[in-house]
Amino acid sequence: MSASGGSRAVIAALSANLAIAAAKFVAFAFSGSSSMLAEGVHSVADSGNQFLLLIGSKRAKRAADDEHPFGYGRERYVYAFLVSIVLFSVGGMFALYEGYEKIRHPHAVDHWYWPVGVLVFALLAEGSSFRTAVKESNHTRGGASWPEFIRRAKAPELPVVLLEDFGALIGLVLALAGVGLALATDSGVWDGIGTLCIGTLLICIALVLATETKSLLIGEGAAADSVDRIRAAAVDGRTVTGVIHMRTLHLGPEELLVAAKIAVRHDDTADEVARAIDAAEERIRAAVPIARVIYLEPDIYSAAAAAAGPDPDQTPGGR
Repeated sequence: MSASGGSRAVIAALSANLAIAAAKFVAFAFSGSSSMLAEGVHSVADSGNQFLLLIGSKRAKRAADDEHPFGYGRERYVYAFLVSIVLFSVGGMFALYEGYEKIRHPHAVDHWYWPVGVLVFALLAEGSSFRTAVKESNHTRGGASWPEFIRRAKAPELPVVLLEDFGALIGLVLALAGVGLALATDSGVWDGIGTLCIGTLLICIALVLATETKSLLIGEGAAADSVDRIRAAAVDGRTVTGVIHMRTLHLGPEELLVAAKIAVRHDDTADEVARAIDAAEERIRAAVPIARVIYLEPDIYSAAAAAAGPDPDQTPGGR
């Protein structure tokens, strides 16, 4: 995913959420609906999350320095993880508390046309934002399903916006149902129940986001198809006869570290090996452009050493 594509989706979501948050708080002031209050806080939390994503994207572009020789690309993951914390604490837990209080002390929804009108407006605005996120995601999703895309995407912005917008749309439907049932039964308990459902939904989304961004923070390797392309590109069949073993690590969504032990012929000169390594690095970067940091260590392949070694993956004849 390109950074510009993610930024477009984040800015679209931010614009929608700021307008929606203001409208929801106005509707709460006139109606007293706890669902509207919970949804207002939800939109504020979402707006803050989009600010965090934009900040993380900007800070990740800083140049490498002595303290961080591989750059700051993974800072985008840190801010994406903060998004899950904000969504859980500010959005989810507040909604649960407000729903519980509304059920304990129910009161009728006043001026019903305010919450209903705002919810319809919010559905349209969130739908537009969600459509933008889907459109930008389709540029890089390929044939992957949506769950696979969210799990495997290395850039955090689009999965975060997709989940937030999807959760917002479901939350709006829950809020509309809660307000509608409260009006139909003349009981504010339904408004509180709708608010509890919104809180539960936000916490579930926050847990999914936290799980996925935690994996990125720990460090994920390249996708399987990228690994295959790197292996194929490293070998020229003459000087470099194979890849003994290899490790990859995402330094950021668009920067990949490749470290590999490559097999060379035992009678090659140092000059031939050095030129072969340079050529292999060029082929790898052409095959996988995000492979920007490459370390190739030459070794002599030995099937006997691999068979005798305690750890084939670390011996000259290993994988």
